[in-house]
Amino acid sequence: MVKEFKYRGYTLDQLQSMSLDAFLSLLPSRQRRSLNRGISDEKRKLLEEVRTARDGRLKNPIKTHARDMIILPYMVGLTIHVHNGKEFVPVEIKPQMIGHYLGEYVITNKRVAHGTPGIGSSRSSLYVPLK
Repeated sequence: MVKEFKYRGYTLDQLQSMSLDAFLSLLPSRQRRSLNRGISDEKRKLLEEVRTARDGRLKNPIKTHARDMIILPYMVGLTIHVHNGKEFVPVEIKPQMIGHYLGEYVITNKRVAHGTPGIGSSRSSLYVPLK
């Protein structure tokens, strides 16, 4: 049996039908403060694209640089391409992500895989003859 998702005791349907002010009271203080201080133009543009995608009128993928946008209940089910500094990485929004930031799901650095050391990388390699 699949466990039903609940955020602070509310189901996803209840969260989606809830007003933004009521939903804000459920969020942790940092996220609540961020949304209470106002939404920037970049975040407002993202929310408009999410609304049009919900209506089915958007044909291009949603791309954003707003890594500090908090995931809201009506974003669930969409795929948002978030910029990691180099490229846009697709993030499928799931109910468990509600209340978190978009940037948490897109890592900004890669694992460094060093190759073999080259000539001049250490003192002893300076005297290695070049074929």
